[in-house]
Amino acid sequence: MNSKRITDGVRLTAVFIVILLVSLFVPIINIVAVFGLAVPFVIYSARHGWKAAVPMAIASVVLAFFVATFVSFPLALLMALGGLMIGQAIHANLSPYETWARGTVGFIIGLVFAFVFTQLVLHVNWMDEMEQMMREYTQMTKDLMAQFGTLDQADEQLALMEEELLRMTDFLPAGLAFAAILLAFISQWISYKVMNRLDDQTLRFPPFRTMKMPVSIVWIYFFALIVTFFDLDSDSLLLIASENVRMVAGMLMMIQGFSFIFFFSHHKKMSKALPIASVVVTLFLPFIFIFPVRILGIVDIGFGLRERLEKG
Repeated sequence: MNSKRITDGVRLTAVFIVILLVSLFVPIINIVAVFGLAVPFVIYSARHGWKAAVPMAIASVVLAFFVATFVSFPLALLMALGGLMIGQAIHANLSPYETWARGTVGFIIGLVFAFVFTQLVLHVNWMDEMEQMMREYTQMTKDLMAQFGTLDQADEQLALMEEELLRMTDFLPAGLAFAAILLAFISQWISYKVMNRLDDQTLRFPPFRTMKMPVSIVWIYFFALIVTFFDLDSDSLLLIASENVRMVAGMLMMIQGFSFIFFFSHHKKMSKALPIASVVVTLFLPFIFIFPVRILGIVDIGFGLRERLEKG
């Protein structure tokens, strides 16, 4: 058993290093390769549990440090943490959505570490970088409008746009959470495909229409929403934190709303094209459709809408 663990560890560490080198140094392919970095950790911890996987992860991160320079260290640690959390959840036979949630937590911890590491060690100030990007975008817009002679008429709107863009730096925590959710989902999905082939398993996500968020998400959203009604300074830490929480919870309830649309379409035996079209239209016209889809998610979570339909 120990020899198999060691052999597995050596092989999967080698696979991780190869994928890491490709993701760092091979153009175009690196965009795809980076999403496979967590897979070796998922496979190993799913097979042998987290206690055996931790030494393998440490060895992989240390090796990455020496093989691909210290710049790769936060990326390697990020993928190791996310992969271990997903793999351990699979090892414990948790549901796919609970596995996704645990993977998200692992990736959030890894992203926070990567953020701190780049700030302290690489001296990259993400807030300043984001503000600089926003200013450059605003200036580019001004230059373009000046060429068409419309700058004077839109000067006030541009100032308002620049102010709103600069405020986006306040939503960095929500951005990290969104990135973690996406990384966890893609890593888990790829791992399922690989493990089904290698280990002859049948791992998969259940139909999207069956997904159900916990009721606590609704309460978290409303508590965060209530805080924003208070007359707080725009730079208040409480206000910024509540807006980030509200944004993340709101996105989760929007996903729940889409899940209900898929459920309703299946329940009424409608065409599969209708729920897919609803997602596409919402993404193209978010300012119009995100709010009603989110409300639909809140009603489904809080009032058991699909259960009522099934009983009726």
